[in-house]
This record gives sequence, C-alpha cells and structure tokens, in this order.
Amino acid sequence: MKTSTLIRLFTLSASAAATPFVHAQVQVYGRLNVSLEAARAPGAHVGRMVNNRSVLGFKGSEDLGGGLKALFQVEGTLAPDTGAGEIARRDTRVGLEGPFGTLFAGHWTTAYNGATSGLDPFYPTTAGYMSILANGSASSTDNVADVASFDRRQANSVHWWSPRWRGWTLRATHGLAEERPASGAKPSLLSLALIHDAGPLYLALAHERHHEYHGPGSADTGSKAAVGYTFGTTRLAVVAERLAYELPAGRLARNALYVSLSHQAGRHGLRASIGRASDGHGSGTVGFVRGGADTGAVHATAGYEYLFSPRTTVYGYHTRLRNDGNAAYDFPINGVGTLGGPLAGAHISATSFGLRHSF
Repeated sequence: MKTSTLIRLFTLSASAAATPFVHAQVQVYGRLNVSLEAARAPGAHVGRMVNNRSVLGFKGSEDLGGGLKALFQVEGTLAPDTGAGEIARRDTRVGLEGPFGTLFAGHWTTAYNGATSGLDPFYPTTAGYMSILANGSASSTDNVADVASFDRRQANSVHWWSPRWRGWTLRATHGLAEERPASGAKPSLLSLALIHDAGPLYLALAHERHHEYHGPGSADTGSKAAVGYTFGTTRLAVVAERLAYELPAGRLARNALYVSLSHQAGRHGLRASIGRASDGHGSGTVGFVRGGADTGAVHATAGYEYLFSPRTTVYGYHTRLRNDGNAAYDFPINGVGTLGGPLAGAHISATSFGLRHSF
C-alpha cells in the first residue's frame, strides 16, 4: 500500500474517532473548596482542614433534531485535603430535553432540596443551613441509608422539570422502591417543587414524602415555603419549613425558620444567616429532631468574601450553634460531634478561612 494511501486512511480514522466528542460538546467543570477551621465543641478545641464539597464533573448534550436533545452528566467527589474521591458520587444523569421539558434518570439532588439551596450563602460548608432546615444533609443516599434528612441526593431516581412559563417551573423527583428492608416495607420517595425565578423575586413551594421509611404504612413529610428578593446588590431570603415523621411510637413534628442576607459591593461580599428550630412535638428522635421541651436550637453565621475573579474567592466566617437543654444539633457538614463530649445542651462554633476556585 502506498504511503499516501496510508496517510489518507489514518486521517479519516482520526476524524471519525473525534466526531462523537465534537457533537457531544463535552464540558469539564469542577469546584475546589477547602478551608482551615478552628472548631469548638464540649471539651475540645481543634484546628483542622476541611473539604467543603469539592467536585469534578463532565457534562454535555447532543442535538437530536426536532427540538430534542440528549443530556448527560457525570459528577464525582473530590477531597483536596485527603486525596479521596469517587467518580460518580454526586449529580449524575442521562436524559432528554424537549418541548415537554427535561426528563432524566440517575443519582441527583431532589426537587425539594434544590428549591432553596441557593438561598443559603454558606451552602455547602460547615455553616450550611441543613443544621436547622431539612434535618441534616444526605449528600448521597437511598431509601434506607438515611431516613431522617430531606436535604438529599437520591439514588435510583427519575426527574422531570417542566418547561419555563413566565418565570415558573415545576420539578418532580421519584425515588424508586428498590430497597427491601427486613421490616417488609417498600420505601420510596416523591419530591415536588414549584419555583418562580424571574427578576428580583424568587418564590418556592416544595413538598417531599418518604413512603414507609419507618416501617410499613408510615409516611414522613417535609413542606417548605421560601421567598427571596434582591434590592440592587442585596438579597434577603426567608425559608419556613415543617417536618413530620411517623414512628412506631407515634408522630414527631418540628417547625423551623431560616433568614439570610447577602450584600455585594464590587469584589467585597458580606453574608449573614440565622436559623431557628422549634421544639419537637411528639416523642422519639430522628436525626437532630427530638420530641419534648427544650429540644430546639439556633444557628447563626456571619461572613465575608473577596472575589479575586468570577472563579476564585477567598472567604472567612464565624458560625455558632446553640442547643437548648435537651437538643443535640450539630453542623451538617464537618460536624463536631466526634471531637468532644455530648452535644445535648451544648454550644458549638467554628471559625473558618477558605479558598474556593471553580473551573
């Protein structure tokens, strides 16, 4: 075979191999977010380096014609402090987008979770609002691995996002009943969120139902309403939530309220938040929620950010969580419960200085 013919064949093969990547429009993205913290817990004062949900991902789409697109995303965890990580442990999906909206399946944040996470200026760090709202954070879970949290990324889930209409969208998540606990229950999840995001006003109504998480016939529910308003470069947000659990011993419910304030002046950002969990009504314990008197908590944070660029930020904050006498709330990420003595009635805090870079 002539040399010129070999060259032409090689060129054609290389072009064919590259074609799928061109059409798929693959985007590599990520976030590295690490901070140094001075954490205080009962009987302990610890200096530590913490990872605030760093990620590495690949995503893209393919135009199928007729207004239809195929979507894909693979997102994994990264731990710059320890070097650990898993390739698809975070939002990972395959789906279709068209006139009907977006339909996809995979391992993804629920509609309930995504409806208000953007209203927390400290999400997701030690100071995140999941200490008060949603009863903790389940960054990767299924119907049996975490039966407490309503802030969750759900395995084996199907999602539908409606087309946008005058600023409104409807989102739905169904966590399939694949797990089979020894109790005989067939646990599953249904999550709904109605969101308005247009102009300075943000509104959200969300509801999530955990079917048979606490045994056959049980149903746990989370309901919340949120409003955010932006005045120039200042945003005020309020979220109200009610959680209710059906336990073998009876019903356990708790209300919570969260308020955040963010102000941006050029490269300088000021952030503040406060959340209050009320006493639990009923009996029993699920996650942080306990029934009885003095089972509430207050979590407050104040912080500052400096933007070197749209992708690189340094920040600092001080966060403090005060438990009532019979409460044992902890930070939802990078908790301090293992650092010292019992958390019941304790006041815990952390002062953090960090660097966040997105690409």
